[in-house]
Amino acid sequence: MLHVKDLHVNYGAISALHGISLQVEAGQIVTLIGANGAGKSTTLRAISGLVKPRSGVIHFDGHDIGGLAPHLIVGRGVAQAPEGRMVFANLSVLENLRMGAYLRNDKAGIAKDMDYVFGIFPRLKEREWQAAGTLSGGEQQMLAIGRALMSKPKCLMLDEPSLGIAPLLVKTIFEKIVEINRELGLTILLVEQNANLALEVSHYGYVLETGRIILEDKSAALRENAEVRAAYLGG
Repeated sequence: MLHVKDLHVNYGAISALHGISLQVEAGQIVTLIGANGAGKSTTLRAISGLVKPRSGVIHFDGHDIGGLAPHLIVGRGVAQAPEGRMVFANLSVLENLRMGAYLRNDKAGIAKDMDYVFGIFPRLKEREWQAAGTLSGGEQQMLAIGRALMSKPKCLMLDEPSLGIAPLLVKTIFEKIVEINRELGLTILLVEQNANLALEVSHYGYVLETGRIILEDKSAALRENAEVRAAYLGG
């Protein structure tokens, strides 16, 4: 479904990605793991059009989306729940979710997807009229994922969903990620600092180091890999 080939990204004079190539098969959860500054978030930002690649190819669902404007990429079926959640703090939970559906005009479909989001995240239903800025970190993460789902994506990209969240809620959110993948058959590309958790829920993984992919394999195999265990899984 998603094919990235030889992707190079610069921030000014600094080279952030040095020829990243990866594939995401339809219906899979694929994870990118690596230390801070390895290029994981930059890869997602390039796919979603938030940074312009210097060179390389990004194909999604048979179309070249490299260099397209972000809203056009959302329209093609790629949605991102960004690092730090980035909810609209002064808008209510309901208004945030409606913003996720801003490209859609199928009212019945929007209502159905809203019901699905409230079903999978009941806390959001309880707080639908509450300002998003007053939610806890975990609730804001649920909202960021729900808002992305409201665009009816074919591929959902999640950037550090466990960041700054209480451990109990992290477990809940990852259970929901697996549930969304299983129930909707939704393809998910996951960037996550907690490599153990990421490899536990995903089917396939890529290990990034200083803007390069140094290793890729089925997630179960990466969890058993001695180098990966030593570097990212605490031995």
